[in-house]
Amino acid sequence: MPARPAPASRPSSPAHRSGALLIAICCLGSGAALAAGRQLLLQLAPPLNPSSSSSALLQARKVSVDPERRRQAALLLSSASGTSAAQRRQWLRGQGWGPSPLAAASLKQAALAAEATGHPQEAAGLWQSLLRRFPKAAASADALYALGRQQPALRQTLLQRFAAHPAALAAAVEGKQALHLARWGARWPGAETLLLEACSPSNRPSDDADRRTLAAGLSELGHGLEAQTCLAKTPADRGLQLQIARSLLKGSAEQQSQGEEQLLALALAAPHSPEAREATLLLADSPDAKSLARLQQLPPKLQDSAAVQARLAQAGLSPAEAVLRRWPRDPASWQLQWDKARDALLKRQWAEASRWLSAVPPKTLPAPLAARQLFWQGYSAEQRGQQRQAAALWKQTIQAQPLGYYSWRARVRLGLDPSSWPAAPEGRQGEPWHNLKSGYADLDLLWSAGQALEAWETWRVRQQGRPPQTAQDLLIEGRLRTAIGDDWTGLGQLERASLRLPQINCQRQLQREQQSHPLRFQESLAKAAAAATVDPNLLLAVAKQESRFSPAVASPVGALGLMQLMPETAAELAGGPISPAQLKDPERNAELGARYLKQLMAGASADLFRVVASYNAGPGAVASWIKPEGFDLEREPELWAEAIPYPETRLYTKKVLGNYWSYKLLNQPAHRLCRA
Repeated sequence: MPARPAPASRPSSPAHRSGALLIAICCLGSGAALAAGRQLLLQLAPPLNPSSSSSALLQARKVSVDPERRRQAALLLSSASGTSAAQRRQWLRGQGWGPSPLAAASLKQAALAAEATGHPQEAAGLWQSLLRRFPKAAASADALYALGRQQPALRQTLLQRFAAHPAALAAAVEGKQALHLARWGARWPGAETLLLEACSPSNRPSDDADRRTLAAGLSELGHGLEAQTCLAKTPADRGLQLQIARSLLKGSAEQQSQGEEQLLALALAAPHSPEAREATLLLADSPDAKSLARLQQLPPKLQDSAAVQARLAQAGLSPAEAVLRRWPRDPASWQLQWDKARDALLKRQWAEASRWLSAVPPKTLPAPLAARQLFWQGYSAEQRGQQRQAAALWKQTIQAQPLGYYSWRARVRLGLDPSSWPAAPEGRQGEPWHNLKSGYADLDLLWSAGQALEAWETWRVRQQGRPPQTAQDLLIEGRLRTAIGDDWTGLGQLERASLRLPQINCQRQLQREQQSHPLRFQESLAKAAAAATVDPNLLLAVAKQESRFSPAVASPVGALGLMQLMPETAAELAGGPISPAQLKDPERNAELGARYLKQLMAGASADLFRVVASYNAGPGAVASWIKPEGFDLEREPELWAEAIPYPETRLYTKKVLGNYWSYKLLNQPAHRLCRA
């Protein structure tokens, strides 16, 4: 049977074509609707960050349509407090996909979790994948360090590629590479001993460049004399000369004088250089009477600066008004203004004090200084019978700085003593989380994913180990350091930033102040406070000021631990000898510190001004000036504090009391703190 020919293809009918088109349109419409719906879901979903609840993170990890959101949830879950290495390994399995910075962080954390749970081959594979795919990411420094245990050549790659990364500094300590540490991390644990050994007479390098590198590292550590010895006859450039002179200023009186002579010589030798300008600032900042004579030896151009003229004005050798008019935005003028105003306040010359306080507009000052100025302007106005103006100025004080010493005193003066406010419903259970806003997308992404350490290491590599140069850099680095537990440096940087940053609105200022008042050692401090029946916020306030929550820190006079107790005082409180190791134990130190505060409160009738001043200067010293300069502590505590004859104790008292009220009020809602 012959095969039937295939039927000729027929053109589709109009009805057929319209039906196909309708189907296509429906499919496209459904796809577009699905895409739009997916995008809407993503937009409506709250952002994930370390403040997200565990339930929200678990839900996002399981059901989110966005794989990036699922990975971010996994990272946040893996970094939560109390998560075991096995749990971290489980959460991070398969999260290293794609080019995102979170992929590199996921691979690193997964490798660390595999190592911690006894899976070395899995860890090695993850390290190799990280190094291959992200060779320039800061996380790869850890890969080079880990793989370098078996492949020593990789350690050299680590030192070259990520010189300032903590992994490189750790490798340099292990390899006793003093030059690398002097150049990139002189303050890294273990570096100081290696630098001193490298500059000892028997080990000192013959190469001039190496000597200069080691001398720079030693001067960074405050070893000015050792740095000079290391140099021997090697010539130093101006930058190194300045660095050594600065370190000498931190030494004995003889070393300070030597440092100032070197600063003067540097300024005279190269008066137009940046180093000369920095040397001039350091000389002007010296309280030594001899520094005045050195300042007057400077070239006219260097003398004609805010720092020098303000210092001369403080000594009565230059007109203060002219300095304030010419340099109203210079920190030297701000200090000069306050010195003049404080002198008038202590003499009860209210009009004169107001004149000085008005010499620089408050809006040009950083928030803490603006709050001080506004408070005392209000105080002076009240003393002159201008009650309405005083109230307006105290309300401005609170707006400028919603927490701290001066906002507390402003509220008290307004009859709004915060001690009468109702307690927050649940108390302050944790530290509020805020975006980093560093200006770097990768840092902000890591920060939001709970990877503070990775963000810090990325920042350090980007900065190449250099100290922060701007107020904004101080703020960013301070937040990163406190997030990883380096409160000693981080809180100091945050305080320095607050004295340089321009004013912002009240709510954002409140966020900055929350960041500067972290909760540390809560369990130990609460236990000690309960045993001694003192306010735990007072212990927090003292610990923050004394040690910046650094239990191992020791003061130059020998005070130790969280509450910085002298060994003799601690032994008396403990009823017997107590070792330095015991004093460095946070719980034991907090217990003794609380006991000491309780004793001081009994002797000072529980007046916080006297208690805090006594903690710093000793109860005997405070008893000798119960009414310094004739000021009554009960009626005019602010003037009493300003009249404290010891500048250190005067500042300390205000700072601790500011900390105390800040910790008490951090529970309160923002709208209450920003309203007077």
